[in-house]
Amino acid sequence: MAEYPNTLLHIAGTWRGGAEGRTIDVLNPANEEVIGTVAHATRVDLDAALEAADRGFKVWRKVSAFERSKLLRKAADLLRTRADDIARLMTMEQGKPLGEARAEILGGADTIDWFAEEARRTYGQVIPARGEGIYQLTIKEPVGPVAAFTPWNFPINQIVRKLAASLAAGCSIIVKAPEETPASPAELIRCFLDAGVPGDAIGLVYGVPSEISSYLIAHPIIRKVTFTGSTPVGKMLSGLAGQHMKRVTMELGGHAPAMVFDDADIEHAAKTLAFAKFRNAGQVCVSPTRFLVQERVYDQFVASFANHARALKVGDGLAEGTTMGPMANERRVPQMEAMLADAVSHGGEIVTGGNRIGNKGYFFEPTVVTGANAGMKAMNEEPFGPVAMMRPFKDLAEVVTEANRLPYALASYAFTGSGKTAQALAAGVEVGMMTINHLGLAIPEVPFGGVKDSGYGTEGGSEAIGAYLNTKFVSQFGL
Repeated sequence: MAEYPNTLLHIAGTWRGGAEGRTIDVLNPANEEVIGTVAHATRVDLDAALEAADRGFKVWRKVSAFERSKLLRKAADLLRTRADDIARLMTMEQGKPLGEARAEILGGADTIDWFAEEARRTYGQVIPARGEGIYQLTIKEPVGPVAAFTPWNFPINQIVRKLAASLAAGCSIIVKAPEETPASPAELIRCFLDAGVPGDAIGLVYGVPSEISSYLIAHPIIRKVTFTGSTPVGKMLSGLAGQHMKRVTMELGGHAPAMVFDDADIEHAAKTLAFAKFRNAGQVCVSPTRFLVQERVYDQFVASFANHARALKVGDGLAEGTTMGPMANERRVPQMEAMLADAVSHGGEIVTGGNRIGNKGYFFEPTVVTGANAGMKAMNEEPFGPVAMMRPFKDLAEVVTEANRLPYALASYAFTGSGKTAQALAAGVEVGMMTINHLGLAIPEVPFGGVKDSGYGTEGGSEAIGAYLNTKFVSQFGL
């Protein structure tokens, strides 16, 4: 797998081009060169994928949970075996450093293992009855064919949570993967197929996102919709799903506050948060974005954080020593420039970074801005890039108010030496996930999801498989 492949659709057990023969170019964000193509699905292809998903569900749901679990574990092992080759494809199409790509793939294998075990634990229950001879049971059954829509920032991780959960529950699935980063998702799905999952149970399509989503979500074969992406698109898709009474999981945008108190280990906080901020060039839905630092240690934290930002080596993700790659697509660069120009116009000061690097590839300097305030776009709209906004605060009440100011509530970070403060933050901050004094988010065994405008439902932990299961109640007497 040394060369980048032309990526095909997977429909009904066959890898194939689109019915009309159309393709989309795939660019390497490090050099802007066309490295391959991806097949473009049209209505004919979607109809074939839907028919396959319907057939696949009828077969796959009858495979025992024990056998499904074994096949998922085999897929996880195959993914680990192929991690080095797939990581190279991911770096070529998405830009992240090779080490980050490989870590994402290995983390994906762990997620598959988690859901393989969950498959065997989809327990119902016996409910005590009011009368003698009556048995009251609940039974968990797969909801039906799933339509999954995923973004380009984590080409495998965003799919694997949906794919593994669907298959573990006994559902078939059609994945609409990102056109910008198509090859690594295709290799993920190949692992499941090579492990023995029936071809009809997994579909993979690419094309015009709005055309595919509007057709699949409204189609009667689809019974469950799961989406990761921006809040505006998520609201539109969930509204469409609601019109057709489809169950929905939404993992949407964030604007994570990182709250640093003056009793924290400041150097540890700066190093940890800098790693979290600039991972994947800041293109992470749980990336810390609003850095809220208590006044007494504000200057110290900013100086240390900026030093970590300056120490990053920005370059081609395939190059030795690169610690931050390019942004994934061309449109991200002018968006960063516009946000920073707005921040400066509202009194912000760029401490380090702030510029595009070179004129080839979508490289942007790790950037730190002080003097952040609520009038800036970057303090209200998710930057989704390597930009850290710094703002001082006086006390607990002020920082909780700022943390809760926005409608986004996916992730949050806090650093403090006080158990009382930690408990107050856990109780007072409106958010789906909080990690205190370390980075503890997004591992398979814990919940992953937001509240408010950041979505609903979870894609991790013991709750995640429930979104793909119906509860059937059976009351039986006299037998």
